[in-house]
Amino acid sequence: MYRAPRGTVDILPAEQAYWTLVHTRAAEVCRLYGYERIDTPVFEDYGLFARTDAKGTDLVEKEMYVFEDRSGQKLTLRAENTAPVCRAYVEHGMFNLPQPVRLYYVGPTFRYERPQAGRYRQHHQFGCEAVGDAAATLDVEGIELALRFLSSLGLQQLSVFLNSIGCRECQPKYVEILRHHYQAVSTRVCDDCRIRMIRNPLRLLDCKEPGCKAIADAAPHTSDYLCTECEAHFGEVQEHLRLLEIPFTLNHKLVRGLDYYTRTVYEIQPQREAGQSAIVGGGRYDGLIEQIGGRPTPAVGFATGLERIILNLKEQGIEAPPVGAPGVYVAHIGDAARRTALSVSKRLRDSHVGVITSTGGKSLKSQLRHANSLGVRYAVILGDNEVQRHEVVLRDMAANVQETLPQGTLLSRLQYG
Repeated sequence: MYRAPRGTVDILPAEQAYWTLVHTRAAEVCRLYGYERIDTPVFEDYGLFARTDAKGTDLVEKEMYVFEDRSGQKLTLRAENTAPVCRAYVEHGMFNLPQPVRLYYVGPTFRYERPQAGRYRQHHQFGCEAVGDAAATLDVEGIELALRFLSSLGLQQLSVFLNSIGCRECQPKYVEILRHHYQAVSTRVCDDCRIRMIRNPLRLLDCKEPGCKAIADAAPHTSDYLCTECEAHFGEVQEHLRLLEIPFTLNHKLVRGLDYYTRTVYEIQPQREAGQSAIVGGGRYDGLIEQIGGRPTPAVGFATGLERIILNLKEQGIEAPPVGAPGVYVAHIGDAARRTALSVSKRLRDSHVGVITSTGGKSLKSQLRHANSLGVRYAVILGDNEVQRHEVVLRDMAANVQETLPQGTLLSRLQYG
């Protein structure tokens, strides 16, 4: 028996209402801020990710699905969305458009990691990118947009955590100070952190091992080593958040999992998770487009996992509104009624009324039981007598009452009651 591959799930009809809800709210909120949708391929040149993320990170070395096509080109399934969006920005000359270019995406990403609740090897992300402007107001716009999206879904009690990790000018100095801090306790850190000390020191602050977390708590703060420009930028971000009355908490250990981030980094977390599970992560990446062959271009963005969003909706008892199943069931008894049922159903659908037409030779009782199980509002019943008189029986399934009316008045009766 075949099963879905480990780390993937089927999104069944019963779950689709949640997916429709998050897709709809994402599009609505992005429209309010002027973000336009972009869709990139689900596979990219391997070099796009290998070049934009440092060697030694889990993404490049452990998590990407890498393969060669029939021509021998090395490709990878899309591991995250920011690098592909930036590639599209450069490839299609979007730098010639009015800046910043505001883009959003919704789609699957693929990472080979240990599956857990709300986190799968194929998962779906919604995210926004504002490319071409270094203003701190864009950093804050992303945070505000993400919070508005979450609140539009009904999610409450969310915490914003904020940090600045500096730029290419001031970050190297901090990295050396951080490495010196860890060298004094190198025998007490985990094996992964010993590798991070050499390859990717900022990720030392993100280690989840209890012993390493205590060392990270005592580490120097990135905000104490910012250059003048980064310090001013970080101050503006905080000022604008206060102006918008968005509470936030500074977290000196906050870094992002990808290597291209600069300056502002942030996460949004449910308060009850006690800081263990971010549902939104984002920040500024002013050097990324230059890394993939474009000219120096500032940019900032965020991403959120839809599976984790839906998990939080369920945990908070938030039900998604029904997608809108057909509201009419056409039941029929006899060959003549069956043929008439097909034409009645077509006329209703032509007028944008959703219809389920009964199939097979079930009894009327079985057909009505089927209609009731589907949750339809009305059943249209046709038999030999109704066909001969050009009538239908309309049954209100909720009120358990029915009436006989001419076929020609059925549509107006359904539309206007």
